[in-house]
Amino acid sequence: MKNVEQRRRAEASSKTVEVKRRATALGFDAVGVTTLGPNAHAAELDRWLEAGYAGTMTYLQRQAEKRKDPRRIMPEARTAVVTLTNYFHEDPGHGPGDRHPGRVAQYAWSADYHDVLGGRIEKLAAAIGEVAPGATTRCYVDAGPVPERELAQRAGLGWIGKNMMLIHPDIGSFTFIGVVLTDADLAPDLPFEVDRCGTCRRCLDACPTNAFPEPHVLDATRCISYLTIEHRGVFNEQQRRDVGEWVFGCDVCQDVCPWNVSFATAAADPAFAPRADVREPDLAALLEMDEDTFARRYADTPFARPGLRGMRRNTAAVLAGADRSRE
Repeated sequence: MKNVEQRRRAEASSKTVEVKRRATALGFDAVGVTTLGPNAHAAELDRWLEAGYAGTMTYLQRQAEKRKDPRRIMPEARTAVVTLTNYFHEDPGHGPGDRHPGRVAQYAWSADYHDVLGGRIEKLAAAIGEVAPGATTRCYVDAGPVPERELAQRAGLGWIGKNMMLIHPDIGSFTFIGVVLTDADLAPDLPFEVDRCGTCRRCLDACPTNAFPEPHVLDATRCISYLTIEHRGVFNEQQRRDVGEWVFGCDVCQDVCPWNVSFATAAADPAFAPRADVREPDLAALLEMDEDTFARRYADTPFARPGLRGMRRNTAAVLAGADRSRE
């Protein structure tokens, strides 16, 4: 029996090495493997939801049980293959403290990452099927009930910072997380156990809206990313002011993180090359744009999530804030 188990482990290790080689060849910047089991942060998720910090993101309530135990997503799955893709771009014209009406979070500067990475994750899933014939897979890129950051931490890809972002020690936090759940017998990596944030709280102190009641707790209802992307309906006066110069998303807590300042390097992936019309959108044009024009210009970008109505709302808030600043 001992020899049989040793042989199984050796085969699992060999398969894992090959899966990681394939992932690297597909363009992923980091890859790790973890077994599936209860989420260590399950109780924290319950408290977060009970506090109302999810705002109008009611789907998180519906997904809670699966997020707390990803084995419920795909009962036959044994492991998760977790990937990171760097999307950082140097922005010499706009430092962390600069004001620039109409700013857009870096992850939205190019084509929608769901589409770009979705295809790559599917190719990785196919590769897993080749390495482990007969294996079944299920793919996720920032969608569905998958606790991506927790799985990434368990797969050895970094730790979850005080701003709730996954931080890879060599890449930083400007990364997309992709996950393949599979029943393939793969060798898990050791989890990333150390929290390297230490006493630093730059991300918390820099947040323009004080959206962090405490370290590792985000009140999404005060987060600019939530307000400009997930929030539905009109802004109240406080929300309108909170948006500041951000027309879509927010990068402040990542911009000031020492791990990004010191280690983040510009992504070389041409699929994530910045598009000028998304990186610095014409705010006046957005206010006047009709649905057909918006669809032609932005249907393949993250702007499609809030849609034209949401982007007009955001734009009006940003321009009103710029007018107040001039006064």
